[in-house]
Amino acid sequence: MGSGEELDVLVVGGGVVGAGSAVDAATRGLSVGLVEARDWASGTSSRASKLIHGGLRYLEMLDFALVHEALRERGLMVQRLAPHLVRPVPFLYPLTHRVWERPYVGAGVLLYDTMSASGRNSRGMPHHRHLSKKGALKVAPGLDPDSLVGAVQYWDAQVDDARHTMSLIRTAASYGALVANRARVVRYLRDGERVVGAVVADQESGEEIEVRARQVISATGVWTDETQALAEAASVHVRASKGVHLLVPRDRIDSSSGLILRTEKSVLFIIPWAQHWIVGTTDTDWDLDKEHPTATAADIDYLLEHANKVLADPLTKDDIEGVFAGLRPLLSGASDQTAKLSREHLVGTPVPGLVVVAGGKYTTYRVMAKDAVDEAVLGLADERVPESVTEDVPLVGADGFKAMWNRRDTLARQTGLPVRRIAQLLRRYGTLVDEVLAFIAADPSLAEPLPSGDAYLRAEVVYAATHEGARTVEDVLARRTRVSIESRDRGTASAEVTATLIGGVLGWDAERITDEAAAYVQQVEAERRAEEQPDDQAALSMRAGGEKVA
Repeated sequence: MGSGEELDVLVVGGGVVGAGSAVDAATRGLSVGLVEARDWASGTSSRASKLIHGGLRYLEMLDFALVHEALRERGLMVQRLAPHLVRPVPFLYPLTHRVWERPYVGAGVLLYDTMSASGRNSRGMPHHRHLSKKGALKVAPGLDPDSLVGAVQYWDAQVDDARHTMSLIRTAASYGALVANRARVVRYLRDGERVVGAVVADQESGEEIEVRARQVISATGVWTDETQALAEAASVHVRASKGVHLLVPRDRIDSSSGLILRTEKSVLFIIPWAQHWIVGTTDTDWDLDKEHPTATAADIDYLLEHANKVLADPLTKDDIEGVFAGLRPLLSGASDQTAKLSREHLVGTPVPGLVVVAGGKYTTYRVMAKDAVDEAVLGLADERVPESVTEDVPLVGADGFKAMWNRRDTLARQTGLPVRRIAQLLRRYGTLVDEVLAFIAADPSLAEPLPSGDAYLRAEVVYAATHEGARTVEDVLARRTRVSIESRDRGTASAEVTATLIGGVLGWDAERITDEAAAYVQQVEAERRAEEQPDDQAALSMRAGGEKVA
């Protein structure tokens, strides 16, 4: 990607929609570049609720088309596109009213199941079931018996959002896309009114290069207004809403199913996540620093209060092992140049040569990407570009996954690793697991887990730097693995080991290794102090004291 080469499409933004756009364009045969100012998925796409779902609550709003679209995408991901990363998860909906609520909720969930089974790619989820109070408490003994009169159980799906986005990036690259993280667009190139590329600054070296492209797609989420301003245009407007999630140990809530609870504002999920539960989310306006949304004491109190309304053994702050905050890009208006393509996302062309896509939700990223590339194709005059094929393009690691999953006992015997460990690796890397295991075969010490917990191996740290574009300790502990939210120490005990391992790949000297590890620890300490503050401004000020990594 450089000054002498003109691309068909340059995608700006390395979240799930930008990554999906790069896959879509590359698999149509277009020449594609993708740049991200920080790390892949470092914004919203690593800080979501980890759910791939149809949006059951949208049925109440009678938005059947939106739910059907999302359920179709859920089916595609579970069965074809990313079965190693996306898997079914059960949810229990406690009923609190004796007469009217069961038929009302039951009708909605029946419609949800029926819609999910209506497409050829939408099967793969168990059917919902009605439970008595006794049956519900058998599934979830940790519920307060006084908090329900019965329940309905249904199924959705979940994903490791950061790993999924990063897999999309690698898939795009496998089809010829040129991808670069830590590459910030500082201005657009113009030919009269038309955008014809961008000037991109390497965030590590400071070098600037011109990247010329016939069409530019901006998929920058909550930064949409800022990136449009670089083109002196404003077609799509986005406001940010902060969502906070907590992680508590799995043994603190006695249940074999996730929970979905009504609140006065929306819904609260308690989601099974490996050895933890994710409790979330909040929904509050955010107009401060978009790179570092921060949880406050008020956010944490809100989540604990609502979860504890149904739990027999209430959670306390001492139970919290991880906290993360992210920003949702919510549409707040559009100009006449914007084409409304669904209730949740918009695609516009504010100036010739620039396509902007914004809004939406994680589950429908592929549809958003298709719509954005379709719009860009309209600007590629005199070109016969094929239609999108991404519904038939598995992500890297997906092809042959089910067969390899069936062979996990054999892989365990061949490698000497426990079957449990092989299963964990397969769920993260799919059929690319052999690349990780090759590091262990060459250096058996890399089979040791990281000090912060047993979930991740040292080989995964090396792999993150050699194959997945990790450049900092945070890249590894927060996104390539999820040590930063799954370990009580938030990864501080693993910082030095991680810095040493990736430093060996990236050529760091001893001083740099020490500095990078210390920077990560400093950031974690600042985040912990921020979570004790009463409001967003105070929390952000405290968080700024630990600034170093992106």
